[in-house]
Amino acid sequence: MNKVLILDAGPLINLSMNGLLEIFEKIKSQNITIAITSYVYQEVVNRPLNIPRFELGALKIKKLIDKKIIQFSEELGINNQELEQETQKLLRIANSAIRTENKSIEIVSIAETSCLALSIILTKKGISNLIAIDERTTRVLFEKPENLRELMTNKLHRKINLSLNELKNFNTFNNFKPFYYSCFYKCSSSRHAQASSY
Repeated sequence: MNKVLILDAGPLINLSMNGLLEIFEKIKSQNITIAITSYVYQEVVNRPLNIPRFELGALKIKKLIDKKIIQFSEELGINNQELEQETQKLLRIANSAIRTENKSIEIVSIAETSCLALSIILTKKGISNLIAIDERTTRVLFEKPENLRELMTNKLHRKINLSLNELKNFNTFNNFKPFYYSCFYKCSSSRHAQASSY
């Protein structure tokens, strides 16, 4: 296993809705392992299967998983308990960083946090990886967390307090390499080669 592309729910759902899921077969053919966590699976398959207008998209994603085009993290030899512990750790840090009226604000979901946790574990194992993610808040969190204050103030229309102490001490956030899924929409062969050259 040379390289791993970790998928958050957003890119999968959007690519499914736009009929572009076949790109993953081309990426897989370039010796790139494509992985999701069980939390992402909940969002892209389990929940949508119970909603008629999203059922078809969920079935298309499930087909890719059944064909092993997309694999679960445990199929990569990742210990579920280790992944859960890392996920909860990151979740506590991120969701305690912003407060308003003395209350913490949840800024990241457990699905996207599990992707970050998987990236940390793979990196520790010396496995090159990146994350396809479309949540702006999450990207700001590990790219430039000090910008969260302005982002969340504009979003919530209220004064917020941002604690950077834990985020700065927890410098793993600075090591993430996000893969912006918008590039998936450019589906020429040259773009596939570019996507696999990280």
